[in-house]
Amino acid sequence: NGVYDGEWVAGKASTVQSIDPATGRVIAEVTTGSVQDLERCLSAGVAAYQEWKKLPAPFRGEIVRQIGDELRKFREPLGKLVALEMGKILPEGVGEVQEFVDICDYAVGLSRMVGGAVFPSERPQHTILEKWNPLGLVGVISAFNFPCAVFGWNAAIALTIGNTVLWKGAPSTSLVSVATTKIVADVIKRNNLPPVVTLCQGGDDIGKQMVKDERVKLMSFTGSTAVGRTVGVEMQRRFGRCLLELGGNNALIINEDAPQEMALDAAFFGCIGTAGQRCTTTRRLIIHEKLYDGFIQKLVKRYTNLMQRVGHPLDQATLYGPVHNQQAVENYKQTIQEAVALGGKIECGGKIINRPGFFVEPTIISNLPHDAPVVKRETFAPIVYVFRAKNLTEAISWNNEVDQGLSSALFTNNIQSAFQWIGENGSDCGIVNINTSPSGAEIGGAFGGEKHTGGGRESGSDAWKQYARRSTIT
Repeated sequence: NGVYDGEWVAGKASTVQSIDPATGRVIAEVTTGSVQDLERCLSAGVAAYQEWKKLPAPFRGEIVRQIGDELRKFREPLGKLVALEMGKILPEGVGEVQEFVDICDYAVGLSRMVGGAVFPSERPQHTILEKWNPLGLVGVISAFNFPCAVFGWNAAIALTIGNTVLWKGAPSTSLVSVATTKIVADVIKRNNLPPVVTLCQGGDDIGKQMVKDERVKLMSFTGSTAVGRTVGVEMQRRFGRCLLELGGNNALIINEDAPQEMALDAAFFGCIGTAGQRCTTTRRLIIHEKLYDGFIQKLVKRYTNLMQRVGHPLDQATLYGPVHNQQAVENYKQTIQEAVALGGKIECGGKIINRPGFFVEPTIISNLPHDAPVVKRETFAPIVYVFRAKNLTEAISWNNEVDQGLSSALFTNNIQSAFQWIGENGSDCGIVNINTSPSGAEIGGAFGGEKHTGGGRESGSDAWKQYARRSTIT
């Protein structure tokens, strides 16, 4: 059953098949919710908010602490389920559940630290205060590539602030959505609380209705830029809030004075981790011309050796698994064809792997202009484009010329270059790394990007403020 409104019910819309991307086999079927099912979830979430918001923030933090502890108990099996259904390798699947655990720990501390400010007033015997209050019901629409963690980043913070949460996970990872919700719901029921988290698995119709419904005060959407644009416009139309985590087209710059072995490690994982299906995946390598030839030679060798470690995500020996579905394979093929037609040279990879499931070779493509259309478009696949740069200023301009602005990295041992990179003449991304990969992030910092990435921020720092309304009090 793919609908939870306080009780698990069979959705009345249709049935979605959950498929193991490494074999192509159906592993389960999940019922999806209708608009009527969604209405019950919405009503339950709004009603639960009336009780939840009255509880002290440290008590809410205690509930989130218990959720984190429950997730710890199920970290391995839930991580295996993520690997089985999404297709990422087992350490990444388990690591994703650990991210949810970590953000729960973070939120517990936050529950005793959510603070306003006191400002001096220009009037005698007056004081200005600032207080943050919850919004109400928060909607979360997450993507297939992080089917557990993205919900966790949002839910742990939203619940701590005093909101309730309605979740729609990606249809193709419905099992992870159901399993994760069951873990959370058990904690909520054990504490005799109303359903402060509800789930309605479904298709576009459910997502559109969540965006339209004025009871959803904030919509956190993770997905494509095209859909995110529609979500943003619709939320603005009704003056609701939106938190958008959209496309990335992330560059890793290797400067002339880079620590090369460290850069090689970062480039390798950044390009092939999650089979190129992270929003922070390295999609462009911009290498100083003096280092270019040697660096590419070493990277190709690593790619070649990787092919001995291709396999099922649940196999402990596997380092590289499948892409998520047949559509991802088609997108990969079309992009390779377009790149070659534009003059691109395949340094390695470029083919479908002949085995069951949705496996493609990780691919390095050279000889394209830095501003070729195929380069400036994000393809959610293990394809990286490589370029020679004359100097750091040129490399930064290439980093910034794409529409997306999520993650970026510079490898350098020069402090002047590092400060150029993080300053007003540097990277225009939300994540600006030095001597570490663009791929991934820590929960302690605010996660998100600029430009067509949407501008939203999740997880740490003061990202919690997006889940609250500010009152200025005199």
